[in-house]
Amino acid sequence: MNLRYAARCTVRSFSVLFVAIVVNFTLPRLAPGSAIDYLLPPEQAVSLSPAERLVVIRQFGLDQSLPKQFVRYVVRLAHGDLLLSVRYARPVRSLLAERLPWTFLLVGTSLVVALFVGALLGFGSAWKRGSARDLVSMVVVVLVDSLPVFFVGMMLLFVFSVKLGWLPLFGGIQFGGHATGFAAIGGVVQRLILPSCTLVLAQIGSVYLAARSAMVGELREDYVSFAVAKGLTPRVVRAHARRNSLLPVVTIGLVSLGTLVGGATVVETVFSYPGVGRLVYDSVLARDYPVIQGAFFVLAATVILANLVADLITPVVDRRTMLRTDA
Repeated sequence: MNLRYAARCTVRSFSVLFVAIVVNFTLPRLAPGSAIDYLLPPEQAVSLSPAERLVVIRQFGLDQSLPKQFVRYVVRLAHGDLLLSVRYARPVRSLLAERLPWTFLLVGTSLVVALFVGALLGFGSAWKRGSARDLVSMVVVVLVDSLPVFFVGMMLLFVFSVKLGWLPLFGGIQFGGHATGFAAIGGVVQRLILPSCTLVLAQIGSVYLAARSAMVGELREDYVSFAVAKGLTPRVVRAHARRNSLLPVVTIGLVSLGTLVGGATVVETVFSYPGVGRLVYDSVLARDYPVIQGAFFVLAATVILANLVADLITPVVDRRTMLRTDA
């Protein structure tokens, strides 16, 4: 890999992260009212005397200039200090540490399944391009992809949980949490199926279209015509074209991680799934701004990191891009 290209991608990603930090710092300070109203529970903030409010302002450094407050904020971020939750009276860092594994499990599972199924359908459709199978596949996938995430989630919940009773209605673990071993794992998997399927259906359209377009382009290349002329079987020809078509699929999977994280907020709310999205939703209702700020920073950093990984693995997956990275 070209080191100059890797350094350029890294600097660009850190620049975007810095912008996200600035936005995260600025938005609460632009909100109406006193900052104390967002840092303390409402009943406690209202009952403070002027002298006590001054003590709190100094404690959080709100009496300093904005540049000094920003430096203080960045230093806290560097030490992992995301303040205290107004609603839970706990460090935001510990709350996110509890919820992030659930979100990563949901988003990671959905991403892998969406990439596999979408690429499989896209490659097969491209090989049969122009046929009835190709037309039906494209219409169905695009139609499903156009449906709102919350609508798909509610329909799956209604059919498979309410009507058929096959899967649990909500949560991430069995109610009461008494199950252990394989029973506990089975309960987690059962409660993961519907939220994961919802995100898969929301993401599969873009993966399908990227895979189909990439495969159609590869099938028009000279090496495919040469392979056919040599008498290679269609299976071998498809394998060669499929390997060279993987780059757009992997790239769009990593780049669309942000879309999946955003969709996870809606899905976790619909299914009462104990991830970061559900935590953010509850925090918005409770006006728990420290949690919202902390979640925004962590999710933004995750998406930026995923885009950086996509940029860095592009020359590794497809050697043909090495020349372009040297430019």
